[in-house]
This record gives sequence, structure tokens and C-alpha cells, in this order.
Amino acid sequence: MINFHPSFTDLRSFSAGNCEPAMALMISAHVDMCPQCQQECIEFQAELASELFNPQKSAEPLDSQFYAMMSKITALPETKLATPEIINTSIELDGKFFELPRALRRHVKNTGNWSRLVGKLWQAPVDLGDIGKANFMYMEKGGRVPEHTHKGTEMTLVVDGQYGDGIAEYDCGDFTLMNNKYKHLPHSQADDGCLVFTIVDQPLHFTAGIARLLNPFSHLFFK
Repeated sequence: MINFHPSFTDLRSFSAGNCEPAMALMISAHVDMCPQCQQECIEFQAELASELFNPQKSAEPLDSQFYAMMSKITALPETKLATPEIINTSIELDGKFFELPRALRRHVKNTGNWSRLVGKLWQAPVDLGDIGKANFMYMEKGGRVPEHTHKGTEMTLVVDGQYGDGIAEYDCGDFTLMNNKYKHLPHSQADDGCLVFTIVDQPLHFTAGIARLLNPFSHLFFK
């Protein structure tokens, strides 16, 4: 069951097309998985459309606006449709296939090879250009990310499985936004582990154990 969602403000901004690219991608992927947020976005968009096309708020009649818009569209030159691109709908790790939300499928082609970080933790980098540092991360049963806080923000979407972090327990579809107010230790005890998609805009800051020795060099891994 999905219990963690984007904020009301962020959902409304997303519906209006005003989100930053990283947030827009994460919310889009969450909405693909969350019927509740899908419905809220539909309602937001209906409100925005009503405001936009309300004749009482417009100095120009709606019919005139509509026909002017259609005239511009029909005046555009014809274009040939490109051959549809074949897009992978899942990502694979050691013979395990994880179905992805629609918004993430187009990024599979930009996903690098899996590498084992520590213990039962795996990472595959995703090239999003200037949007932010993105990764698919997989925790096997018993796998964990060392305790850390954040210099910037960390957005996480649970794609498959479950994990906890000492703050809450998260299930498939849950969305979280962390900053320097939070310190947590993500770990999974699910039999099938947990796959998440994350975007960060600054390096992590480790707060416990031997991982703290990596902090002076964290910028080297944030490229």
C-alpha cells in the first residue's frame, strides 16, 4: 500500500507544468504507480483548464480563442512521423527483471552497468544530463546504505519491494524527499529485496561507522 506521496503543493505544480525537471520526473513516475495521485492530478488539471477557458475571465470570447488556436495548428507544415522507438519496460539484475513505471522506461537506455557497492547493495547510474545525479539502487535482503544525511535533497521512489530507514517503512510506489533535516539508514529485510530510483543534487554525508571516512572524498563520486 502506498503511504508516502508528493506534497499537495508539488502535485499542483506538477499538474500545471511548473516543476523542476528532477521533481517532475519523480512525480511522474510516482503518479504512474499511484491511483490516488493520478486522480488528484486529474482534478488539478480540470481546475486549471476551467480557469484558463472560463469566458468570464477572458476579454476575448472562447470561440475566437479556439478558432485562432486551431488556425495556427493547421497552418503548421506537415511532418513525417518517426518510426516508434522500442523502449524497454523493465530493468534486469542477475536474471531478475523489475517492471518500471512508464516515466522511467525511456531512461533504461541511459542506465549504466550494475556494480556492487558494499555488502548486499548494488547501484546502476542513470544519465539524466543536468537534471541531477540519478541511480537505480538495489538492496538484497539484509542490504543497507550506511547511515547518512544530505547536503542537498534526495528524492527516492520505491520501484519494487520494501525497505525501512529508521524513520518509516516504505512500500512499492512510495515517494520520499529528504534533506539535511533527516538522518537515516535505509535497509531492506524483504525476501526479494528492494529496488529504488533516486535523484540527489549534492553528495551524501555519512554520519556513522567507517563510512564517515569517505566524506572528504564524496565530491569525487558526485559527477
